Amino acid sequence: MMKSFFISILTCWLIISANGKYLTKVSQTDNDNDVYQIGFGIGDITGPAAEINMMGYAKLGQNTRGIHLRLYSRAMVVADQSGTRVAYVNVDLCGSAQILKILVVEELQKIYGNDVYTHENVLISATHTHAGPGGYFQYLLYIVTTEGYIKESTHAIVSGVVKSIRDAHDNMEPGHMYYTEGTLTNASSNRSPASYLQNPEEERAQYEHNTDKTFQLLKFTDLNGKPIGMVNWFAVHGVSMNNTNKLISSDNKGYASITFEQDFNGYTNVGKGPFVAIFGQSNEGDSTPNIMGARCLDTGKPCDFVHSTCNGKNELCVAFGPGKDMFESTKIIGERQYLKAKELFEKANETIKGDVHFVYQNIDMAKQTVTLDDGREVKTCPAALGFSFAAGTTDGEGAAIFHQGTKKGEENKFFDFIRDFILHPSKELLECQAPKAILLPVGEMKFPYEWAPELMPTQMFEIGNLVIVGLPGEFTTMSGRRIRNDIRKIYADHGRDVHVILSGLANTYSNYITTPEEYEFQRYEGGSTLFGPHTLDAYRQQFRYLAKQMLSREKISSPGPKFPNLLKKEITLKPGVVYDAAIRHHFGDAIVQPKETYHAGERVEVKFCAANPRNNLKLEKTYLTVERYENDEWIVVATDANWETMFIWNRDSVLLGTSDATVLWDIPLDTKPGLYRIRYFGDHKNIIGKIQEFEGASREFKVNELPSF
Repeated sequence: MMKSFFISILTCWLIISANGKYLTKVSQTDNDNDVYQIGFGIGDITGPAAEINMMGYAKLGQNTRGIHLRLYSRAMVVADQSGTRVAYVNVDLCGSAQILKILVVEELQKIYGNDVYTHENVLISATHTHAGPGGYFQYLLYIVTTEGYIKESTHAIVSGVVKSIRDAHDNMEPGHMYYTEGTLTNASSNRSPASYLQNPEEERAQYEHNTDKTFQLLKFTDLNGKPIGMVNWFAVHGVSMNNTNKLISSDNKGYASITFEQDFNGYTNVGKGPFVAIFGQSNEGDSTPNIMGARCLDTGKPCDFVHSTCNGKNELCVAFGPGKDMFESTKIIGERQYLKAKELFEKANETIKGDVHFVYQNIDMAKQTVTLDDGREVKTCPAALGFSFAAGTTDGEGAAIFHQGTKKGEENKFFDFIRDFILHPSKELLECQAPKAILLPVGEMKFPYEWAPELMPTQMFEIGNLVIVGLPGEFTTMSGRRIRNDIRKIYADHGRDVHVILSGLANTYSNYITTPEEYEFQRYEGGSTLFGPHTLDAYRQQFRYLAKQMLSREKISSPGPKFPNLLKKEITLKPGVVYDAAIRHHFGDAIVQPKETYHAGERVEVKFCAANPRNNLKLEKTYLTVERYENDEWIVVATDANWETMFIWNRDSVLLGTSDATVLWDIPLDTKPGLYRIRYFGDHKNIIGKIQEFEGASREFKVNELPSF
């Protein structure tokens, strides 16, 4: 999602319980075709926790200034008896990016050679959190608000993804896979129901809901039935944390992953494994976690159904989650996914059997010719974004002058003039993209280099009777359903009954993919569908082709054009850390101390003399610890990766280079009474550029049980 983006353009051009309830009974004699080599891994990908614009809302000023939840890459590697393998990776990011895939595969091939992990058998999907630092894309469209390419962000992601795959590779052991699915009805709603209603009535009648409530889950065990990992897919946006947030967060899916993993790994080992729980993304294009609906801030009444405005103003129409604030909403939506996963995990019993296969091909989405069911030939278009794109959504408003549903001929003439000043779209593009009112002809914008991708990776995995489809963007509910039905039918025609899993935001980011009917309506999702009204038709044709190739067991003759590496063209305008200074204090000094005594359920707050977190990202480490004194030593009970802590960095003076860091700890109700302290870990940069570590600690304080009444 890209919300108030047009303003930016104008501005910048086990622990398992002993009861064993998760154990799956396995026969002493196993069939070879249901035994796989399975491995899971996890890696820290938390980027700069200060001064970097967040990727997702494209809101100027929404720059990172601390951490609520760390971001992780979680990897699953599965190989059959022949050694054929696939690697599925889920990253806590707004979207995957082509340059990330390029760099990850390059690093893996340095380690394992050219044939073990390739573009063809590695799939990198994103959870779609909107609360992570941006700047890791190579196309200009997605790095305008970050002031260009951010090397720190990219390095953190690539190193963490590679670590997660290496750990999964090293952890591979023989085991079993079990599939099940259910429905989760209280964690998502449709934020563009007017668009959904444009789809044929007979098609809509096939489904009970206007969002995809399907919850698909895989359980992985060793040969003795001990759980070693879990993966599920459910469609819901990562926007529980809204566009006022400035703390890094993995949002609702990240909370669900952490909570599920804590059931096996213990409470304090967040992000350390060995059990890994992946909460994957699916066809979430029009699916929001803000399930209380959109209403007008000034009147409290429902917004305009078609345009999502209040008296013509989009900024007054806001959707709300189920909690009292964004933190509680994140927890609630995450917890509902966690509980559904826990329920399905306990009863997953459909054994996956069969070989592993994969197909992959890059296609130029700006130049696709599609044969429709009625025999007509249509074409896709060079990429363009519409006026409705700039309006944003009820999850995060865009520029106030725009509104959703704007079609060609209805656009604001002043912004037509501004657009034409930047670049007038060609006549062919205007006709091809109709009825979209083009605001940014990004496919024709090549200065100073390419603004938007045109080569799209298309990919499918087959593991027994599972088919995992890598969707390179945000497919809406009905778009995803059509893809799933197409693939299921092709397999059925070959006598195969398969479970089709849609893995969204895979390998790259290309905005939205609506149905042609939704595209005609030109709400936000349609205005953000890059390649014109037949974008979905082109993907349907391509994935049908991949499914047939998969079934034929014939290698695709050409993987398609090679992805460009644009790193040498990247522009970086964001300055680095100049220096840090401590005035009247030493680095690490506790400026504000905790109280002497707290009860469980209260909040502890400590402020330290700090330095810029960009000096050291603390990957696989932490900026803080909460510690309890026990048996003559201090025991870590929480870090900056735990839900109940927050690390908040504040710049006191840019000129003087001073800053402070506040650590918050919301004491869990089941906290053991005792003596506690909070520590802070930082790195400061002096005037000549030397970086030095430091640390500080608060005074000790007592935590008592929650008083009874």
